[in-house]
Amino acid sequence: MEDATPQVASEPLRSILIVDDHPLYRDALESALELIFFGAKISKSNSLGGAVTIIDSGFVPDLVMFDLKLPDVSGISGFCKLRGIVPDARILVISSLASVELVQSLMRQGAAGFLPKDASALTLKSVLAKIMAGHTHVPKDYQTQAECETTEHLHPVLRALTPQQQRIMKLICTGKPNKQIAYELSLAEATVKAHITALLRRLGARNRTQAVVMVEGAIARQSGSEPEVRAFLNN
Repeated sequence: MEDATPQVASEPLRSILIVDDHPLYRDALESALELIFFGAKISKSNSLGGAVTIIDSGFVPDLVMFDLKLPDVSGISGFCKLRGIVPDARILVISSLASVELVQSLMRQGAAGFLPKDASALTLKSVLAKIMAGHTHVPKDYQTQAECETTEHLHPVLRALTPQQQRIMKLICTGKPNKQIAYELSLAEATVKAHITALLRRLGARNRTQAVVMVEGAIARQSGSEPEVRAFLNN
């Protein structure tokens, strides 16, 4: 990996977890991240189980760099498990093997983005700046005409949420209970509750009602039109 340029100017990032089973790539990624996010605490694991152990020990990552192919798991199942454990973290999936369908599935499940392993350090820096600003990233080669919803057009209040949290927030705004949200998104109800706790924290809301008022009010102020609020929520 090439040398990275100086630190990303974005929201404060205190902790990063790297989950990758290739020692050279893992160490190179750590070196690049140390330059991009100066002062951030970085932990590394070569397996999903090791990552869970690190998190259980009290390490709370703001950002996770996650390889799909690990000794103890392969594919989206490992990502989904980690997503449920750290719902408040942004997870950037980095893999040498992927398909359009797999990447789109990852995005639907709440990934902050996907990056091929052969990407340069400058690309990594640019993608991380985008993700930490609240956007998502999918390389052009992995996009489809019916691209997964992006966050560039959203109000800053909604950009603070991960893609999965945005979907849950929309369903909350329509009055759906946790059980129905879990059914519609094919998630465990406990996972939905974890996402809601995380999104309330991100929005600075005390409860679901306050979050709905905050989100709908923010969109209405931006668009100046209540129908546009409903159109957004129904997308």
